[in-house]
Order: sequence, then C-alpha cells, then structure tokens
Amino acid sequence: MHVAVAGNIGAGKTTLTKLLSKHYNWEPHFEDVEDNPYLDDFYNQMERWSFNLQIYFLNSRFRQILEIRETGKNIIQDRTIYEDAYIFAPNLHAMGLMTNRDFSNYSSLFELMEKLVQPPDILIYLRSSIPNLVKQIHKRGREYENTISIDYLSRLNERYEAWSQSYKKGKLLIIDVDSLDFVDNPEDLGEIINKIDAEINGLF
Repeated sequence: MHVAVAGNIGAGKTTLTKLLSKHYNWEPHFEDVEDNPYLDDFYNQMERWSFNLQIYFLNSRFRQILEIRETGKNIIQDRTIYEDAYIFAPNLHAMGLMTNRDFSNYSSLFELMEKLVQPPDILIYLRSSIPNLVKQIHKRGREYENTISIDYLSRLNERYEAWSQSYKKGKLLIIDVDSLDFVDNPEDLGEIINKIDAEINGLF
C-alpha cells in the first residue's frame, strides 16, 4: 500500500502524514526540507535558484519512490513527484523565474523518470484556501517562508485545482481542510480516516 498526501505549502501534509502513519502503522516518508541546501537561497532569490531547487526535489523524490518500491512495506508519503513536475516547476516557468532552457531540461528529465515510477494507490489532496495557508505558514514560523507572497501561493493553488481535476493515475481523495482541525479535534481526524478506509476497502 502506497498512500501519498498532496497539497500547497501550509496545507497540513506533514502533520496529517504523521497522524495517519501512527493510526495505520504505515511507514512515513517526508519531504526533505530541513537538509535541503537550496531552500534558503531559493526564497531569497527565486530566479537564480529555481532550477537547482527543483532538480534537488526531483532527485530526492525519485530516490524516495525507488526506496518505497524496494521496501514492500505500507508507506505514506508527504508530497509526490507529480507536484514538482505539474505544479511547482511549471509555475516558476510561467512566472519567469525559470528559463525556457532550464524548464525544458527539467521536463525532459521528469518524463524519463515518470516511466519508471508507479503512482500511489491512493492520493490524498488537501484543499485549502489562501487565508488558511497563510495562517498555517505563520504558525509554524519557518524563517525562509516569510518571503512567500500571496500571489505565489494563489498561483500554486490554481495549479493544484487544475491538476486534481485532471488526475487519472489512481484513486484520489480530496479533503477540504479549511473547516477541519485534525490536529486538535479527534472527530475531524476520524472523519478523514473513515474516508480513507472507504477508499482502501474499494481497492480490494
């Protein structure tokens, strides 16, 4: 079983991944944020570091997927390789923060990797409004995220919506997180778990 949690910056992916990992006894795989050598530079100078950052994430995520396949365990993954390729990189390109040459190179590499990648059995998309994302980002207080603009988050949200509407690689569970507090309210977490159980039962 391979479950992945997708969503914009601040949607609650890592928190939900931890909670579901504990509940189902799934092995969690997290996004490499703490040890990422490009994040600080990227948020200070996006145009200069966008390609480096996206290649780093692509490499990290591809490696993660290969490990997931080899372990044969039940895995829950915080963010997918598809989000890098269909949301973050195209957004940087569209905003003029990644050159045509770099984007073409990046896309070509992803297409090659995608042929070797199996999609998750269930993809959980955490849908969130911009005010909720901003609130969560401020709450966790990562210094490098202070420079993230509303415009940047809005553009990402639009791409997430478009991607989720066209996603056909497997089961997709969309959860609106604005009205949920799955951290402090056990009932809200229970509601998410019930939905996941229904999807899992539908797989077998």
